Amino acid sequence: PEAPNDLYVEALDNLKTRKPPPRAPGGLTETEKEQVRRDYYANIRTNLLLAWALSNALLVGCILSGVNAKDTFGKTKAGEKTRAYMTFVLAFVAITNIIRFLVDSSGVYHEVEMETSDTKPKSRKLEKAEISLNDCLACSGCITSAETVLIQMQSHEEVMSVLKSNPPPSSPDHRIPVLSISPQSIASLASTARVASTSKDPMGVVTLAHVWERLRAFAVEELGFELVFDTTFARHIALREHVREFEERKERARNGKKNGEASEPALPMLASACPGWICYAEKTHAEMLPLISNTKSPQQIMGTLVKNWVAAKLGKRPDQMYHVTVMPCYDKKLEASRQDFYSEQYRTRDVDCVITTGELELLLQERNWGLSDLATPSTPTESFGIPNFVPHQGSSSGSWLQAIMDHVQEREKKESGRDCSVKSKIIRSADYEEVTVEAIAADGQAEVVFRGAKCYGFRNLQNIVRKVAKETGIKGSSAGPGRGRGRVTGAAMALRARRGKDTSQTDAAAPTAVVGEDRPYDYVEVMACPAGCVNGGGQARRPTKLASEAEATPTITDTAGMGSRWGDREWVKIVEETYWERLSTTTVSKESTDVLASRIEQEMDSKE
Repeated sequence: PEAPNDLYVEALDNLKTRKPPPRAPGGLTETEKEQVRRDYYANIRTNLLLAWALSNALLVGCILSGVNAKDTFGKTKAGEKTRAYMTFVLAFVAITNIIRFLVDSSGVYHEVEMETSDTKPKSRKLEKAEISLNDCLACSGCITSAETVLIQMQSHEEVMSVLKSNPPPSSPDHRIPVLSISPQSIASLASTARVASTSKDPMGVVTLAHVWERLRAFAVEELGFELVFDTTFARHIALREHVREFEERKERARNGKKNGEASEPALPMLASACPGWICYAEKTHAEMLPLISNTKSPQQIMGTLVKNWVAAKLGKRPDQMYHVTVMPCYDKKLEASRQDFYSEQYRTRDVDCVITTGELELLLQERNWGLSDLATPSTPTESFGIPNFVPHQGSSSGSWLQAIMDHVQEREKKESGRDCSVKSKIIRSADYEEVTVEAIAADGQAEVVFRGAKCYGFRNLQNIVRKVAKETGIKGSSAGPGRGRGRVTGAAMALRARRGKDTSQTDAAAPTAVVGEDRPYDYVEVMACPAGCVNGGGQARRPTKLASEAEATPTITDTAGMGSRWGDREWVKIVEETYWERLSTTTVSKESTDVLASRIEQEMDSKE
């Protein structure tokens, strides 16, 4: 394989010379043709606006050339020119007002031709403007040009190209293709499939288990993957290591206070699973980096499992595995492309390519593979004992905060015998929630032993950054390159996981007097997307039924999820409810999952 630097230089050269990308023998797809048409008309509008601005500037220059500024509007020859120009401008505005744009109650724009003496007003509904991923990246406001090149290399077209060119298994150059799907993506596709289902009881027929089996069958039989996993076991491992790191930071903070050391703060620990948040912190709030957890995200832990543990079970090297993940977020493409997760020894990444839920949905549509179809082909694949749909409680974004809270309560019960009471408080909206854990002594005295928060969305994220900076005394710093994220070695540092509890439950009645009520945050679960990962920008869009009641087939308003609306709270709620459905076939327990995770960690440690 080519070195990353060579790929980067080649990509930069392509951007400079604008070389046309290679095309398949079949020519452009319908989506690409539509994009070409949009680009053509966008270019016309841009050139027209530019010509209008330049011509006006030229006209003004001609009018005012060689004229005293005092005579511009006077009763002179120059003043006559100015008045003529202003008359022209007013006439032009009056003429263009014949075409007006109206907005209806649903936010849709209509182009209306004003009524004349012999005609009635004509109205035409305008298509909503959409911003694609490339449009978003074009501003370079969030990511660098190098990151743009890397993220453009990750797409479903790239996946299909690699799978198509992959040599047969008998060849020594064959790479074993592995697909890992996030539970948020499965929930999004299941919700969409229920809308498409013609069953009278879609929720009873199109279950998570059914959709999962259909996705596995599609990946193996249609796309050519040999192994298919979900990422819930990787999340479980991530939460285990997350709790360990929290205890390490807490001990470091305690020792620092005892010794009076003026080192960088260890708490509050900030979640590191959201690449959007990490990218934002690195570029605008470098002072927050020491507080961000070093724990890898479930995606990258899954990459570690596939490229190291599973590969070893198959007698393969990491570079002989081709690992693809399906994620609800475009930023996961950036995360997988980071140098932190690249093996110089084997010249391969933990995750070779990331596609979004919407891109997987597009592949399903292109092959006419319905997830709501009742027929589910048998697709037995090796699981290596890795369970699917490991159950958990807490948030649908990973339950990072809940895992820490559970650990704190278990620790208090074990070490001091105190029961705990969990209290939660909504700050402004459901996307910003504070929680406290109070330990109740035998005499009824309560003490706040933990205080945390769940913060989703950039608006709340900015508020939490200011609050943490104030509590810790950290001063802001200019944006710049930050330390590496998630660069860990060894099994214990490469894997991390979780389990949870309902924050609305209380285990004991808290007394009125509480010690430590002014305790600062110990932990913050941070996600860039409002409502969390189930509302990621790469999720499948909400399908809409056709106008005719006779039509049961839905139309997808966006083919790749690129226009996923953060404001569609109703649809997000549906996906959230789907995510929490219990699988009737789920028999996985936390205890058995912990045993497997410990065994894998020991096996990986022994190879270090």
